[in-house]
Amino acid sequence: MRDTFLFDLDGTLLPFDIDDFMKIYFGEMGKHFHDVIDGKVLAKYILASTESMINNLEPRPNEEKFMEHFAKLVETDDLTEYKKKFDLFYDDKFDRVRECVEEVSLIKDSIEILKSKGYNLVVATNPIFPIKAIHKRIEWAGLDIEDFSYITCYEKNCYCKPHIQFYEEVLDAIGKEPEKCYMVGNDVQEDLVAGKLGIETYLITNYMINRNNEEVNSTYQGTYEDFYEFVKGLEAV
Repeated sequence: MRDTFLFDLDGTLLPFDIDDFMKIYFGEMGKHFHDVIDGKVLAKYILASTESMINNLEPRPNEEKFMEHFAKLVETDDLTEYKKKFDLFYDDKFDRVRECVEEVSLIKDSIEILKSKGYNLVVATNPIFPIKAIHKRIEWAGLDIEDFSYITCYEKNCYCKPHIQFYEEVLDAIGKEPEKCYMVGNDVQEDLVAGKLGIETYLITNYMINRNNEEVNSTYQGTYEDFYEFVKGLEAV
């Protein structure tokens, strides 16, 4: 019996349009760093360093990979000032991005049902953000961090979606076989790849991302309402 749910965060547990998020996020980040670097240049460097981190399959934390590439772009061997600014941003300014989040009670209700039935819950978001930013987004969704036995983040995880190594790393960390798990997400390329390991996948279609208009190959798919009905019909663990 499958007893564990892996959840994507953005566009799944946390309902929002990714384009709206990116616009507000980089707008606020640019304001915060205005005295250090031009906002448009900063956004360009963050995106480039994130891409480099995602494609780097060395077995070391994503944070190291990101900062290593970012340091080259800003041409410094000492990122102390930048790291302090990033930390302060996530402490004080990141909450402004919350305005792009939509209220969808059904996902919260679905989590409550799964908890009551004894399922193990995991946040398997792409680990490209620091843990404090991920914790805040979980809270924006109206969820309790303590409800999740494991939460991915760039400080501790070494791989990113859509690489299969990301899911292997998560399974190893939680001590589960793929045949015991579901993966729930909204991204065709990043989330459904989990199916290659034998994890059953559920594609949430409300904020679906399908970059290449690929044929969707998921075990299940549907809206938040459909997912709510799905978990209602599951047996207790």
